[in-house]
Amino acid sequence: MAANKKQNAGQTSLHKVIMVGSGGVGKSALTLQFMYDEFVEDYEPTKADSYRKKVVLDAEDAQIDILDTAGQEDYAAIRDNYFRSGEGFLCVFSITDSSSFEDTQDFRDQILRVKGVDSNTAGSIPFLLVGNKSDLENNRQVSQADAQQFAEKMGVQYVETSAKTRNNVDKAFFDLLKSIKVEKNKTVEQRPTDSTGEKQGCFARCKKRCTIS
Repeated sequence: MAANKKQNAGQTSLHKVIMVGSGGVGKSALTLQFMYDEFVEDYEPTKADSYRKKVVLDAEDAQIDILDTAGQEDYAAIRDNYFRSGEGFLCVFSITDSSSFEDTQDFRDQILRVKGVDSNTAGSIPFLLVGNKSDLENNRQVSQADAQQFAEKMGVQYVETSAKTRNNVDKAFFDLLKSIKVEKNKTVEQRPTDSTGEKQGCFARCKKRCTIS
């Protein structure tokens, strides 16, 4: 038992992030900038792409698994499956495209529906609203004040980024990772304990309830 505990303690935590947003807002550009420190301007994936990267989160080693859903938004069954597997969501719009900003509400609603939560418990789903292409200030269609007000209405954090200049790219991902970690810790703390004070998984609870003769 002690050996198993030691092994579990040494495992690196994995956090699953889903990139959502309308086409052309820069989801892939943000992902590639975070992953490889490079800006890819013309990138049109036709299927979902998955990336994994080792990071240091709150002075601890961790891994981030990023799923870029570009090209999959029109396939409801596939989209819902992605949303169901995600632990946190970066919802991206372009500050130069007001329609992409309006679409973020639909993405938020879809995620909450798939996760089976209502507006009262929506805060339990780590979600960060990202206004990308901040380097194109002269072409701005969505003011920072409007985006911030909308984020506050949803009860989420808002960050403006530029995949081109790398402004706030790390901040967006790490702020979401911290939210995911907080929610995971809440889940662990809420698990029932056995007589020794140790947290139980569902298998352990079932084993206590069920006997086989």
